[in-house]
Amino acid sequence: MFEAVELDQKISKEDFNSAVPELRTKLLNLQYEIKDKAIPVVIIVSGVEGAGKSEVVNRINEWLDTRWIRNYAFWRETEEELLHPRYWRFWRTLPSRGTISVMFGSWYTKPIIDRVMGNVSKSKFDREMKYIEELEQMLIHDNALIIKFWFHLSKEVSLERAKSKDTVKSPLQKKFSKKYDEFAVVSERAIQLTDTGPSPWHIIEATDHRYRDLTVGQIIIDSMQKLLQNINNKASTKQKSKPKLAKIKTVLNMVNLDTTMSDKAYKEKLSKYQANLGKLAWSAHNRGRSVVAVFEGWDASGKGGAIRRVTATMDARLYSVISVAAPTDEEKAHHYFWRFWRHLPTDGYITIYDRSWYGRVLVERVEGFAEPEEWLRSYQEINDFEEQMTSHGIILIKFWLHLSKDEQLRRFKEREVIPWKKHKITDEDWRNREKWDDYELAVNEMVARTSTIHSPWKLIPGNDKKVARVTVLKEICNQIKKNL
Repeated sequence: MFEAVELDQKISKEDFNSAVPELRTKLLNLQYEIKDKAIPVVIIVSGVEGAGKSEVVNRINEWLDTRWIRNYAFWRETEEELLHPRYWRFWRTLPSRGTISVMFGSWYTKPIIDRVMGNVSKSKFDREMKYIEELEQMLIHDNALIIKFWFHLSKEVSLERAKSKDTVKSPLQKKFSKKYDEFAVVSERAIQLTDTGPSPWHIIEATDHRYRDLTVGQIIIDSMQKLLQNINNKASTKQKSKPKLAKIKTVLNMVNLDTTMSDKAYKEKLSKYQANLGKLAWSAHNRGRSVVAVFEGWDASGKGGAIRRVTATMDARLYSVISVAAPTDEEKAHHYFWRFWRHLPTDGYITIYDRSWYGRVLVERVEGFAEPEEWLRSYQEINDFEEQMTSHGIILIKFWLHLSKDEQLRRFKEREVIPWKKHKITDEDWRNREKWDDYELAVNEMVARTSTIHSPWKLIPGNDKKVARVTVLKEICNQIKKNL
């Protein structure tokens, strides 16, 4: 693969200087069009040590408007980054719509180094490449542009530059040049597994810096033009469509809503499980195990009350509650998952989501805020996201609080007359109720497609709030205890 670009490509200084003005003009015009159309761009700069990757990053910043560019260098992982799932550090740096993130190193760097150094097996490396390919496809489906550069030097040139006293070298250049052959094999494997039509690799011979830089500029131009053309074509043919939902028996029909609990039993069990949870939260903290609890359910199903009972006896330093509403302007400017990735807990802490990423396959699906192709692909994206959490060691617990339609109506009417509950009922709640059947079918498909071995759904009967609260507390205690 790499031998095919070892052609000793060169461009004279005169030809370079002659080509730059027109190239820069095109780049700037396309950058402004990308910004106007709110397209996020990721430029990945990878390749052989000593190939001038930092010079390429500088050149990109010289030729483009730096107000809309952010540069990120991924070297050693910080302590904070090590205390989160691996991709947390990358999600934090993904560009908002209309801006560009230049990644000097990226999600490819550590897996390649680990494989070369023998820290991971071939099968684990291949699996990591699969995760990367899925991440890139997810971003591309969200209209992101990913441009991947691999800068190549022949072995002879690489060793020569590593020994040269005339060039400024990175701390890794001399060390990695000694393992040139191993890096070539592993890097070629990485490129083969992640070189896709929507996000292809561009392998560039980097011996001549003028050839290297002009090629980079032209590839950015071509990539931006191609994406803009595709978006314009889609816009001209796009038709609004809503999902067709047929009435069927659902998993919610299997939840026993007749279960009740006496006040005495409730007080005893509530006290017992809250005390247990307070201790377990510290046990999890001391072992560096974080917990993510997701609460979904019908309006007025008791999510808030259950969450308050969960947090009542935990040390407030150990947990945070994230209430998910309509996305802010900042959140809209990023991929759908961005706002959830950034709130994932540090190892040893607990994050409770009052509604979550499942809004994509529930409210956005039913209300038509997301196109069918968007929410349909979200099931697998959600499963991948949750698998990354649990692979890192996060204890993930997902609740759907269920209640009958009659009980919901009773609670709605109660909220309208009790002064301290009036803030809980809105016109939107009544509108959602009118689409009960549609939501029930969406919940059924959600459970069927995202209840996995590593993150199963727990369907909680909610007609009796006492039963719901105790069941939630018991399940959280059991899951933490089981995982510890």
